[in-house]
Amino acid sequence: MPSITVNGERKPIEEGTTLQALVGEMGFLDRAVVCEVNMTILSKKDWEKVLLREGDAVEIIGFVGGGSLLPVFSKGD
Repeated sequence: MPSITVNGERKPIEEGTTLQALVGEMGFLDRAVVCEVNMTILSKKDWEKVLLREGDAVEIIGFVGGGSLLPVFSKGD
């Protein structure tokens, strides 16, 4: 069984696994993420075409919303 590295950790995969299948298996399909395979950022529209292979390095990077930690003051303050 082939294995890849995902976010720094080795992970076995089935032969023929696509990037989209991996992202779905990991629970990230409904989240805002960017994927990089072997240091190349891939468009989400291409994920279903990318077959992962033995030794590939995948990074899945998520976005977290937020705001300033500084207090917000109105003009009257």
